[in-house]
Amino acid sequence: MDLVIFDCDGVLIDSEIISARMLIAELRGYGVDITIDYVKQHFLGRSYPMVMRQIRDQFALVLPERFESDYRARLLRAFDTELRAMPGVDAVMAALACPFCVATSSSPERVRHSLGLVGLWDRCAGRIFTASQVAHGKPAPDLFLFAAAEMGAAPNRCLVIEDSQNGMQAALAAGMTVSRFTGGSHLSGPGPIDDGPALPHHSFADFTRFFDDWPQLRRENGRNPE
Repeated sequence: MDLVIFDCDGVLIDSEIISARMLIAELRGYGVDITIDYVKQHFLGRSYPMVMRQIRDQFALVLPERFESDYRARLLRAFDTELRAMPGVDAVMAALACPFCVATSSSPERVRHSLGLVGLWDRCAGRIFTASQVAHGKPAPDLFLFAAAEMGAAPNRCLVIEDSQNGMQAALAAGMTVSRFTGGSHLSGPGPIDDGPALPHHSFADFTRFFDDWPQLRRENGRNPE
């Protein structure tokens, strides 16, 4: 592989369960009662505008302009006290033998705030690509193709680390190898986690074991290639 592309929410940071709880609470104030499982199925890996479109179409509800600011304020307050990096992911990025980048559906402001809170911003700064930079977010392949092009890597030489069905669909459509990370809190609990049609080439639940499966991606010494 010439490039490793990390999703952010649910991969670098254990944020998806927090985001789901905050969104459920905010929507309840407008008479929309959804569950964590509904959020997993319909919203995971999607950008905020796509989530709003789903709510409008499914519930015939146009939310007021203040909804976004109220939701984001509630979410960032929760992040300030609850957000954590996934154990072992910083060490993996530090030890990679090839370049890496981040491709996320989060807004630029949110990803900077999130990665700053958990100490990963300096590691990732300058190599973060968001859905705001492409015409179509996940599950379309645009974001991953854009990230690969910006990093100078051919799609078929990219390894994508994703947690969501939408993200995996996007990476597969881009012609990339997909490894599904299943260690986030939002994927814990009883029952199967393969909740859709996208089938990864590989899956793992613990970043401390990442190089057990990808030993060729560990550098022997020196710094990461840029």
